[in-house]
Amino acid sequence: MFLLSSVLSLALAGLAVAQNQTVNVNVGGVASRGENIFMFSPNTITAQVGDVVRFNFSGSPGNHSITQSTFQNPCQPMPGGFDSGWVFIPENGLPPDSDPIWNLTITNTSAPIWFFCKQLVPMPHCTTGMVGAINAPTSGDNTFQNYVSNANKDSSPGQGIGALVGNGASASAVPGPIDTSLGANYAGSPAPTPVSASGSGGASPTTTGSGSNAASQLRMDAILYLGAIAAVGLFA
Repeated sequence: MFLLSSVLSLALAGLAVAQNQTVNVNVGGVASRGENIFMFSPNTITAQVGDVVRFNFSGSPGNHSITQSTFQNPCQPMPGGFDSGWVFIPENGLPPDSDPIWNLTITNTSAPIWFFCKQLVPMPHCTTGMVGAINAPTSGDNTFQNYVSNANKDSSPGQGIGALVGNGASASAVPGPIDTSLGANYAGSPAPTPVSASGSGGASPTTTGSGSNAASQLRMDAILYLGAIAAVGLFA
């Protein structure tokens, strides 16, 4: 009987693991192909507890983040929300199979998960529509369409730094691999420091580095990013 129970338990555990899915989301488009560089594709997905949302930083040029927000304030980092940190991708992209990846595991599906890109250069990405949702309602007031509408009207996007563990989802590491030879992998501030999950999965924002270093890094990356965009004719 004990052996049978053990076998059944292992089988059920294996079934649960097998049912977990990985959902791929591309961060930014490729300008040289005429794609919108300020987008998540897809921008709305459905996921279950244990599923992994795999964010691929494949857009070029790009300098983006995946930052948790709320429906009411779509372009403001959510207190205790997750944040990938900014990842810079040069104009010509990266070698094959080397795009930075950020895996976000769903830990709670009782409420929708809203996220946006907090970059402000060359204009706020959030207000141009670079927002996304996990398990957004399809009817009522809090639909994804209304979330986008709220983002378009946001007059003061924020850039606070979050942590790896947020409300309803968490990550165990910052995006990677990162090519340090680029010299500008994160704009503005360092990536968030890993933290342990506790309680419902929320976490207080984690900040590292000094304000002067953050401002210097932001100016440097802004120059690189604007130059890359201008080079592909997006300002023409």
